[in-house]
Amino acid sequence: MENKPIKRHPNMQPLSREHHTGLLFCWKIRTGIKQHVALSRITDYAKWFWGAHLLQHFETEEAFLFPILGNNNTLVAQALLEHNQLKQKFNDSNWDENLLASIADLLEQHIRFEERVLFNEIENVANESQMRVLSEHTHDFCETWPDEFWKEKH
Repeated sequence: MENKPIKRHPNMQPLSREHHTGLLFCWKIRTGIKQHVALSRITDYAKWFWGAHLLQHFETEEAFLFPILGNNNTLVAQALLEHNQLKQKFNDSNWDENLLASIADLLEQHIRFEERVLFNEIENVANESQMRVLSEHTHDFCETWPDEFWKEKH
């Protein structure tokens, strides 16, 4: 059975593109670790990505997407729990290889859950007005991090 791309409502496509950016972030962390890049370089990138992109992405989902199903919905509750777990990890003061790998693993699982389960449910129940509001609060992220450590060959 092959995985076919999910056709998203046009107003949810920006969030899905942001998820793709998040998966690339996870790959970059793993590649940096595998290539034995100095952890400080990977950590600086991860902290920047959190502040420049991921935190705003979470805030958009929590303010405009999750209310479509309601915070008592079990899928929304799971997404909020995972957001909080990731927030705790990014706010940890002990950045090491294990924390970076844990962030990459949890974020990838979270994105796959949202794309494969949560977003489908939201699209099933959302009306056009809710989708229109969502489109007004998404942004395109342009990565500008100068240290492309994941491209190095060791």
